[in-house]
Amino acid sequence: MPIPRQTFEHLRRLIPPLDGSLHKGQSGRVGVLGGALDYTGAPFFAAISALRFGADLSHVICSPTAAGAIKSYSPDLIVHPILREELTPNDVKPSLESLLTRLHVLIIGPGLGREPYMESFAKLALSLARKQAMFLVLDADALWLLGKDISLIRGYRRAVVTPNVVEFKRLSEQVGIDPSTPPSKRAGLVSRALGGVTVLQKGAKDLIAIDTTGEAANLKDSKLEGADEEKEKTEEAVEVDVEGGLKRCGGQGDVLSGCVGTFLAWGKCYEDGVFG
Repeated sequence: MPIPRQTFEHLRRLIPPLDGSLHKGQSGRVGVLGGALDYTGAPFFAAISALRFGADLSHVICSPTAAGAIKSYSPDLIVHPILREELTPNDVKPSLESLLTRLHVLIIGPGLGREPYMESFAKLALSLARKQAMFLVLDADALWLLGKDISLIRGYRRAVVTPNVVEFKRLSEQVGIDPSTPPSKRAGLVSRALGGVTVLQKGAKDLIAIDTTGEAANLKDSKLEGADEEKEKTEEAVEVDVEGGLKRCGGQGDVLSGCVGTFLAWGKCYEDGVFG
């Protein structure tokens, strides 16, 4: 399935100009929330990939147990070890809220783990990011968290979920997709059930789908009040027909989430009128 030329034109407009007109941070400020005792590589891969793809600044919001290792991987990352196990979400909220105001996009999931305290901080970050109309990428254990409570993201079309084969199957079941549905249609139906969240379904051939025509789609929830409701309705799906690596190993999904995050950060900069 060839990618439409119109899609390439949209992407081209989102890429910041290299003409000396922008200042530090105006080509994207990306945040990654994840990294605890057992996981330090995943948030690093996501954050460094965002930088190498073209973002100006990349932050990692993590547990102190992961901070030292992540800092040692690269001096280019800005590491915030504020997710302390002994703190409550209310304790962390002021510093996290302040930090998020400096970012264009937040990637949640790489290295998050499933410890209750990390999950509580992820929920807090999701809520704060939505209030600030930030773009979001949900990957890895953030999808496990989403499976427990779909309302965390339902109706928020500024979000992208990036499930692998197992995660997509679980997510499809959780939103009630008929398993007899043709595989090429399932991602679009999941997006519709989630209210227009973009679904990047990873597999032998990746599929990117969005459907904002369902009842769960809500312009107010997406901070798009005043937009034309009819014009905002869309149903699109693109199959990535470029062959990827034949070996699937740990870290590839984290790299992808970082790259997606950078594109969304560029989109936020474009939306805010920084360039374009």
